[in-house]
Amino acid sequence: MNSELRSFVEVAPDSHFSIFNLPYGIFKHPTQGDLRVGVAIGSLVLDLAELEQRSVLGNIGASTPVFSNSSLNHFMALGRSSWTAVRKRVTELLNSECPELQDDKTLREAVLLNQEDCEMQLPVEVSDYTDFYSSRFHATNVGTMLRGADNALQPNWLHLPVAYHGRSSSLIPSGTNIRRPLGQLGPETYGPSRAIDFELEMGFFVGAETRLGEPIPVARAADHIFGMVLVNDWSARDIQKWEYVPLGPFLAKNFATSLSPWVVTSDALAPFRRPLPAQDPAVLPYLHWENDCTYDIELQVFLTPEDGNDRVQISHSNFQYLYWSIHQQLAHHTVNGCNVRVGDLLASGTISGPDKNSRGCMLELSWKGEEPIQLPGNNQRVFLNDGDRVTMSGFCQGDGYRVGFGEVTTKLLPAISD
Repeated sequence: MNSELRSFVEVAPDSHFSIFNLPYGIFKHPTQGDLRVGVAIGSLVLDLAELEQRSVLGNIGASTPVFSNSSLNHFMALGRSSWTAVRKRVTELLNSECPELQDDKTLREAVLLNQEDCEMQLPVEVSDYTDFYSSRFHATNVGTMLRGADNALQPNWLHLPVAYHGRSSSLIPSGTNIRRPLGQLGPETYGPSRAIDFELEMGFFVGAETRLGEPIPVARAADHIFGMVLVNDWSARDIQKWEYVPLGPFLAKNFATSLSPWVVTSDALAPFRRPLPAQDPAVLPYLHWENDCTYDIELQVFLTPEDGNDRVQISHSNFQYLYWSIHQQLAHHTVNGCNVRVGDLLASGTISGPDKNSRGCMLELSWKGEEPIQLPGNNQRVFLNDGDRVTMSGFCQGDGYRVGFGEVTTKLLPAISD
């Protein structure tokens, strides 16, 4: 990485969107009637659709326009060589030593827009969504609550990345409020869930598809991964407790999953690779890659009560706490020949750490309600109240700069009575 690289766009040191990041998103601007692809830089959005229409981007390997679209799927489908070409060209255009965009006032005003004026959308059209269960700390905590410390982990957990198939239709962008869901809470009990929880997760998008019957070797998994987002996997714990036997999550999980709007590419995350935690027992050969890695991504969760003005940080975790890597997740997902498509989302599962303040959900933070979370003004929470807003944030810290994901924020509204 060129540590001397600087953008001519002013970027604060604590901004998530430095020139070393350049994440992609889908936005709508008041002066543009259509959805289009943009790149975040500081507090601005660089309009790639406009640059493409003006033939400024050059040859990116596309025969038709890809940035005047309502999702990133068309761009992702071009493959890694095009991903690299666009990133290189955008970096060049924003470089403080490049006059092409910097000195062209007309072009600059046409393609650099204020983020606060842009309405962000889901960045990807997701065809399938799989949610993993890859934090050993989280799985141990939940297993301890359910089965006791001696039987916390199920026999298979240390041998394979456990997952379930989620619901892509209820994926929602940051800023979309949700309703408290209704459901069965017991054999003769129906009504609004009394135990709404967030789950601090991250997810990655598949950028290269496979054919049915074609596994992805773990050492080649990175070739299929476009980038990552923050994920809030909303959960109704009381509905989940009643329904999950024998087939796992259903209505407790499929009512909403919130995603952050900016996709941080695997290229931007590369400087923050870290060794994968030791795995014992040794994994089977199809899950072993000597260069496997995780990422040093700081993660935070904030709660803003409806009756409060300030948000309170209630969790501080890190992506490195995951036991299973994203490469192992993708390799395991496809080892049986399951094909993946461009835009598929694979989420990590709740990311919890070894300390109480690094737990990634209310169930753990309040230890199933036995240890209420203390908030200012003598407020307490066991689970979420109506009106509560949950905001998640994540970033990698470089030397004087950040590569961040921005935020995913959602407010919980009261249930709609039937």
